[in-house]
Amino acid sequence: MKRYRHHKKDKAIILACFGSVIEQQMYLDLKAEVEAKFEGVDVYLSFSSRMVLKDLHKRGLDYKNLTQVLADVDMLGYKNIIVASINLFPTDEHELLQRTVKGFQQFSLANIRATKAIINKTKESSLALKALDEAISEEKWANLYVIHGVPILDLAGLSSVGYTDAFLSLIGERNYTCSLEGAFPYYAVKEKLVAQMKADGITQVQVVPLLLVSGNHYRKDMVEISDELGKDFISRIVPSQSKSERFNLIEIGNIRDIIMQNIKEEITKLGH
Repeated sequence: MKRYRHHKKDKAIILACFGSVIEQQMYLDLKAEVEAKFEGVDVYLSFSSRMVLKDLHKRGLDYKNLTQVLADVDMLGYKNIIVASINLFPTDEHELLQRTVKGFQQFSLANIRATKAIINKTKESSLALKALDEAISEEKWANLYVIHGVPILDLAGLSSVGYTDAFLSLIGERNYTCSLEGAFPYYAVKEKLVAQMKADGITQVQVVPLLLVSGNHYRKDMVEISDELGKDFISRIVPSQSKSERFNLIEIGNIRDIIMQNIKEEITKLGH
């Protein structure tokens, strides 16, 4: 096929991210790490949040969504393209990624593969969540894990969210869970949570945002939840585990390991 003669470059990796106005550097750091891990493979970033893209454009930074980056990378003539899902759960953002990749597969001559979301495989997810719990838990503090969640209860990928919720509750006697806008949202269960914590003898609570990268939800919702809990307990947001001032799951070693392994698996499936 004559058109295929223009595909002269070997591999590209596209990191398909949501984006963050206040922690954009986290994605740039991840990109640099992926470039170092997969030496010789070109790495690109895409962002799905229109608010983030508009903010980046206002600052004179040229970033695009996955559809645009896939078109650009295809035009550049890559034979093999890995789209890495930088999404914690395989819910709506991951579903959009998969649909986008399937659409391009219909007409692109490139071999395009998409990775799984981060919390997907039972073993890797369990070990990562256990390591997280061990890293942030302190003797006198209870943990309130806050999952972002999705507002639709029949969405694909919710079993992953449900497993995370149940697993964290099971492995720690001082672990509690809720969501921002999914199942068991904080606004609807806060009275029951407070009552249960008091019954369990809890006096200190740290809010643990299960957010891949901190954004407006961290700056607004997590602060509000911590302040509300402060009426009944000594409360705080869990301290950062790295160089950032805020807690970001993407900086946790086990989470990054899963991202790298997911990319490696799809490269292996290319067969060369």
